[in-house]
Amino acid sequence: MTSQIPQTGLRPNPVGDRPKVDPTAFVDPSAQLMGNVVIGPKVYVGPMTVIRADEVDEHGKVHPVIIQENTCIQDGVIIHGRAGSTVTIGPGANISHGVIVHGPATIKEDCFVAIRAVVYDSELEESVWVGVGSIVMRTKVPANTWIPAGSVIRSDHDTRSFRLIDLKEQKYKKDVVDATKALREGYSKLYTG
Repeated sequence: MTSQIPQTGLRPNPVGDRPKVDPTAFVDPSAQLMGNVVIGPKVYVGPMTVIRADEVDEHGKVHPVIIQENTCIQDGVIIHGRAGSTVTIGPGANISHGVIVHGPATIKEDCFVAIRAVVYDSELEESVWVGVGSIVMRTKVPANTWIPAGSVIRSDHDTRSFRLIDLKEQKYKKDVVDATKALREGYSKLYTG
């Protein structure tokens, strides 16, 4: 038996699910998308990212990883879900360099998850800011919450003392969205001629 090594980073999982990538999205050639992954319109997926939807539930089904429109998945991000779990990243979210998202997880619209943060078995409501190196696990974080760098969040109670995001952070998020749009458009033109 000969093995076949994929020539791109888009490949099926063991049950045959294949990634679906909107034609307006840009996925870096070094990124690895495996299985039931759905990439929406105008998404940017950076170099060395791994997005896996490949573990089967008790019925032999693989639940999806869904990345919605205008989202930025930066370099070296890892997104994966346990068997039977779904991961959804909402419109306009920014998942920064080296972040790990492990499902089940929901990251809603306009969230910003900073460098090397971890989101595990959690839900981030709209416009949450997760600071550099923070860990959010088994928690539902309310909308517009600002989580300081290095925080460890293990319950809903842990988020009660945090402030709301301010105008400076909102501007920073907008600047990142604009930069990502330019990257997506620039790389798309470069690779498609």
